[in-house]
Parts: sequence; structure tokens; C-alpha cells
Amino acid sequence: MAETSSREAEGISLNVLFSLLLAIAVVLLWIVPLTSSFWIDEIVSAFIIRNGGDHPSLAVAPQVVESIYYALPSASEKLFGFSEIAYRLPSLLAMGVALFLITRIAIRLIHPQAGWFALFGCLALGGFNYQAADARPYALGTCVAAAGILFLIRWLDEGRWQDATLFALFAALLWRVHLIYWPIYIVFLLYAILRRVWGETRVGWLPLAGVFLLITVALIPVLLTAVSILQEAGSHVIVPVPTLRAFVNSLKAGLVVGCFAGIGVCRWLAVTSAEKTDTGATGLRSLLRFPARKTQIAEEGKSPSKSAIFLVLAYWLGQPLALFVFSHLTGNSVYVSRYLYVALPGVALTAALCVAYYQEPQYWKKVTLLLAAVVLLNSGAWGDGWPRHDFSDWRSAARAINQLKLGADTPVVCPSPFIEANPPDWSPSYSLPGFLYGHLQIYPIESRPYLFPFEYSREGEEYALSFVREELQRSGRFVVYGGAKNVRDWTKWFGRRPELADWQEYNVGPFGNVEIVVFEKSRGISKKQKLQLAN
Repeated sequence: MAETSSREAEGISLNVLFSLLLAIAVVLLWIVPLTSSFWIDEIVSAFIIRNGGDHPSLAVAPQVVESIYYALPSASEKLFGFSEIAYRLPSLLAMGVALFLITRIAIRLIHPQAGWFALFGCLALGGFNYQAADARPYALGTCVAAAGILFLIRWLDEGRWQDATLFALFAALLWRVHLIYWPIYIVFLLYAILRRVWGETRVGWLPLAGVFLLITVALIPVLLTAVSILQEAGSHVIVPVPTLRAFVNSLKAGLVVGCFAGIGVCRWLAVTSAEKTDTGATGLRSLLRFPARKTQIAEEGKSPSKSAIFLVLAYWLGQPLALFVFSHLTGNSVYVSRYLYVALPGVALTAALCVAYYQEPQYWKKVTLLLAAVVLLNSGAWGDGWPRHDFSDWRSAARAINQLKLGADTPVVCPSPFIEANPPDWSPSYSLPGFLYGHLQIYPIESRPYLFPFEYSREGEEYALSFVREELQRSGRFVVYGGAKNVRDWTKWFGRRPELADWQEYNVGPFGNVEIVVFEKSRGISKKQKLQLAN
């Protein structure tokens, strides 16, 4: 009795400690970055909310408005006003709910005490934490996908229609959050079929077919939209077709391998310690003391079901594998890292599954404490006084241009940061405010913008030549401002122009992957003279 009370007290103390460590991690990894500048896709969210999804300029990228997500930051803005924090608050809350759902999935599939481990496993993944401070649909997608998986498990475990209804509801919502989440439906369907075939559920074929048919009917409007957008998918591709190496790197298997190796080391230490003493280890050795025999997973005396192992692995591998195959079959690559965020909970669950095979149930809290410590030490950004959400700092860059006090007549060359900004959708007379230059509305500059395309084109060069020969005759200074690659490409082009041979350039910043380059007429030695002296 006394021993049982002591274990219960130890368990309560560790739960309190875990809660404290979770609070610290959430503050450092989720809340602190909320105040930083929007990155370019968050600017898209702000543009859509401010101008409406039916704004004419959004016709060039119809896929960006196809999400129910925008209703959340729109409601937040109405409550708290416009700010980066207000726009990101829905994602923060969605990730909090997602963490809770993932712990429940771990408890059902792996072990009653695996929840905390899966939670800190998620916090060990940078892409998981990134979603919490991102005013984009990905946090909501992670949350809705986790809810769908949990209620599917509960329905097939217990056969209750309440869980079937909730599963159908979240499944019907998921594709409406983002069109890229279609592979999750394959996971849903295969898991349900396998459980029925393997006799691991009391739910019959007819109820299964009925629920999935209901989901299919609910998704027909989304399917029609997705098919229409697919016809022009090539114009929105921003990454190359993935290589096998890119696929392997995207799996984020380091957490799985690290946890597996860590348990192996702990078992080796336990065996070594047992050989040296019969009394057992104390202090740090006690923390690392793991019996050498393999144990059961879900509960003592019960092996993990085949369907549980399948679901964990499919949660992890389904989205990356499907998008990898789709990218190669169609030639239109959708293998973007943020499109894979929805699979990251599967990484943490797989790590928990591996650990569960090689430890006794009573040691779950101890290995969780080790993982939590590693997460805080490795991911806490202790060397950064105020970590920001993204490497892009459009807000500070716009402020820096305004602080230059260029005047309303000083030209600011603004190449668009969007791949769609090419002829015929782009022209020098592009109307503002517009999607292709949404950053100029969200973070306005006080000087006159000259709208350049995303990359070099014949029409873009013709406009640039007329800009050099006409506009620069009236100004002794101009600025190139935008995404780093776009600015560098156009800076090189201007630098090669003979009309600007006696102009000098310098950078303002840094602002992450946003750049500002100022060109000024030289008052002293010219660029051409500098080259002559250098030679």
C-alpha cells in the first residue's frame, strides 16, 4: 500500500513537472514568435481577409482562396484588431488542441502512458512548432487531421455512432482546409478496411461503407474545384520534382532514430550496471535503468495490433509518399515542406512506438523526462534573445525604406515575390492593391513603387529599359526591394547597364531573405574608374 502511494505521488509530481516544461516550451517555441513580421504567405492571408476572396487579382492563383481557414483570422481581427498576433492566434489555439488529440491517439494506440512522450516528440520537430505561429491553414489542417484519426479509432474500437459522426464531420472538413490534404483520406480508408479484414473491429462492412459514402458525397464540391485547379497546376509550381534524397530528408527520421538509439544506450547501461552490483543503480543510474527484456505496448499481456502499427506508420509516411509519387507522375511538383507538416505527428508517434518495444511500462515517465529536457535544450533558441517566426522580415524592411525618407518621387523597383507575376498576368500597369504585390498593402512604403515581374522576361526587360532611360533621368537615386533572389537578379541586371556605369549601390539590412539595394549616382570616382584602377 505504501509503495503504491509512493508511486502515485511520484507520478503526480512528474505530471506537474511535465506541465511546467510544456508551458516553457510553448512560450519559447510558440508564443514568443507571434509578434514577428509576416512572411510572404501570411501576407497573402492578410490580403485575402482585407480584400475578400473574390478580389479580381486573386484569379491568377485560385488555389490560395480555397480554404475555410480564413474565417478564423478574420474573426480574430474583428475581436482584436489587425496585428500579427491577432492573425496567428487561431493557429496557436489549433496547435494546442492538436497536441491534446495526439496524446489521446498515443494513449489508444501505443500505451496509456505514452501521451506525454508523443507530445514532447511533436515539440522536438521544428515544422510542428512553426505552424503554431503561422497565419496559414497548416495548423488547422494538423488539428483536423488528428481529430479525424482519433474519432475513427474510437469508432472502430467502440462502435459508437457519436464517434462515427465526429469522424465524418472532421473528414469532410479536412480537404476544405487545404486541397493538398487528399492523401490523408487514403490513410483513413485503408485503416478502416484493414481493421475489418483483420477482425479488429465490431463495426460491419455496411456501416463502414455508409460513413465513407457520406464523406465522399460531402467532398464532391471540393473534388470538382480541385480538378479544375489541377488543369493549371504547372503555373504554380515553386519547387523541382523531388529526388529520393529529398524524400528521405523530408521524413524527419532523426527523432525516430535518436529515440531508438537512446533507448539502446540506456539498456546497455542498465545491463552494465546490473553486472556490477546486485543492489541496483541510484541517482542518474536509476533514471537510466531499463530492464533488458522487450515488453508489450498497449497494456501488459497484450501485444500491439497490426492495425495500430499500420496507422502510426501510415500517419507518418502517407502524405510524403503520396505527394512524392504524384509529383513524379504529373511532373508538377507539390513537394513543399509545409505541405508535409500534417504528417509530423506520425513521426512522434512512430518514435513512441519504437521506444515502447524496449522499455518497461513504469519507465515511460523517465524517458519522457529525458526527451523533454532534450527538446528544451535543443529547440529553445537560447542564443536568440527574441526568436522570430520566419526568416523573412517584410515589416522591418518596409520600415527601413520609409526611414530613408526617399520622397514620393524616388522610384522603388518592386519585383513581385510570387511566381505567378509573369506575362500575361503581369504588366507594368498592374492595378494596386493586388495579390501579386500584397506586401505593399500590408506593409506600405511611402515612396512610389515600380512593379517588376517575378523573373526575367522579354516584356519585363523592355519595361526595365524604359525605366532606366526615362525615369532615372529625373532621379539620382532608386531602390530595389523584394525577395532576396528577385532583388539580386534585378540588381545584377541594373549593374550591367552602361547608363548606370557611374552609379554606386549598397545594401540596407539585413532583413532575412528580404533585401533592399539602393542605387545612387556617384559623386566621386565612378564604377568604371574603380574597375580600371583594380585592373
